[in-house]
Amino acid sequence: MKLTSNLFTLILFGVALNAQTLEKSSIDSGGSSTNASGIAIVYTIGEVAVQESSTGGVSRSEGFIGEAPKLNLSAKVYLQGPLLNPDTPTLMNDNLRSLGLIPTTSPYSDNATCEATVFNTTGNGAIVDWVWLTLRSKDNTSSLINGRSALLRRDGSIVDVDGVTPISLRAYQNTYYLAIEHRNHLGVMNESPMQFSSTSITNFDTTNPSFSTFGTNAVTTLPNLMGSNALWAGDVNSNGQIRYLGPGNDTNTIKDAVLANSSNATSSNFFPFSAYSNADINMNGQVRYLGPGNDTNILKDIILGHPSNGTTSNFFPFISQIPNINQ
Repeated sequence: MKLTSNLFTLILFGVALNAQTLEKSSIDSGGSSTNASGIAIVYTIGEVAVQESSTGGVSRSEGFIGEAPKLNLSAKVYLQGPLLNPDTPTLMNDNLRSLGLIPTTSPYSDNATCEATVFNTTGNGAIVDWVWLTLRSKDNTSSLINGRSALLRRDGSIVDVDGVTPISLRAYQNTYYLAIEHRNHLGVMNESPMQFSSTSITNFDTTNPSFSTFGTNAVTTLPNLMGSNALWAGDVNSNGQIRYLGPGNDTNTIKDAVLANSSNATSSNFFPFSAYSNADINMNGQVRYLGPGNDTNILKDIILGHPSNGTTSNFFPFISQIPNINQ
């Protein structure tokens, strides 16, 4: 900011004060913004602020600028897991909530928290679990603009930590990619950049069959929900792929979770336990490697039902269609 100093003496109550004046020609118009190569450039009085990257609601930028505005969303996603055994065909199960297993602190990197009373709500608005959202540059799908945790309701709505308010992310108005991810499902992202605004609500309904996703077969189709889309379940070891047999498979991770449980005194492969665990693929609140309703068979059925598994091979792997974030 260009300043000129004009020293003068003001006698006020016997005290000499030094003052500065600002050249009118140095005042830039404030409040406007533009974009260059995916970088948001916001003009303030006499300075340019460049948004570089942000996460957890905190932005790194150059220049003098206030907090980025909120981009308002009406976002929706289904998880395949809790729709495999729902007590209501058109709603995800909320067993983790009813069993008191969902933590009040998010399992994702921003460690967002909510009040325990948020999990008292039942019905369509009951909380199923935490999800993770990342806003990405329109020019580079691996470039993070902002990321945050949010809560997912039984009807697929993604809401803020109060369990009611629609979700928003802090960033400047622009076109972006938005990825929605879950700890033991493969995530989804829009195929092409979408406009996000602080003055209107962007509809981001990934459950809609007409929603165009990034990649190939990024989501599964749910016949019991009139062809709605859902995230693929089964990424138990969080390596970005789902695999029943073969290197890095998720089946072994389920078995290891069962054998490592402190209550499994006999190290039985048939031992079931209740926990908030990635090994609980259908999110019914129970982890089972072998025995009735086990998660291993659920994983196998998911693999065999993938549309790209033309030979119905038990060794078929499929990977997340969302690019990794550049670190």
